[in-house]
Amino acid sequence: MIPWEKLDNATIPGTTAELRLMRRGTEFSIMLGDNELMNSRLSGSEEALARLSCERIADRAKPHVLVGGLGMGFTLRAVLSRLGGDASVIVAELVPAVVAWAKGPMAHLVDGSLDDPRVSIAVTDVAELIRGAPAAYDAILLDVDNGPEGLTSRANDGLYDLGGLEAARHALRPGGVLAVWSQGPDSGFTGRLRKAGFRVDEQRVRASRTGRGARHVIWIAAT
Repeated sequence: MIPWEKLDNATIPGTTAELRLMRRGTEFSIMLGDNELMNSRLSGSEEALARLSCERIADRAKPHVLVGGLGMGFTLRAVLSRLGGDASVIVAELVPAVVAWAKGPMAHLVDGSLDDPRVSIAVTDVAELIRGAPAAYDAILLDVDNGPEGLTSRANDGLYDLGGLEAARHALRPGGVLAVWSQGPDSGFTGRLRKAGFRVDEQRVRASRTGRGARHVIWIAAT
């Protein structure tokens, strides 16, 4: 068995929590304490997050998409593969080191998507971009925690409470979509989405691209 090797670590801004970038052979993992936030072998549900969102805005000219969380770039790559040349995609990533990892040891996973002319990177809290841009986005995709609660940063709770969801709805253009990734179900979150004025479709998708293994949850919330 090849042992895990720590390549780097980084403190999450505004917290004392630390992310660790790990590698074992060709496999990469980003860890927060004992929690694995993402693994390079499991990209199926991140790609489904992009697919389910982009299907809802496929007929729009010049779609403007906000992706919360760069991670290993799986969601971004899938978004770009489904949008035309007139799209614009902003990726909000809170941790500067994650962007550096995407340009360094994980560059082959990101596969040039950060150099795509449709893409801009904002090293900031995605909540700032949501609250500062009324009716700006056709889709907002959130994959910044393991579910609708602040794991990487307790401040992220504000993304998922009623006020945060209402802010997301106001940041969307008419008919826009908010998509949220989660490791598992959360009936309370489904209820909050509806209370915030969304029509909600809860999807169960496989973590792996092979269609096997654990199921994750994606909420597609339409205005």
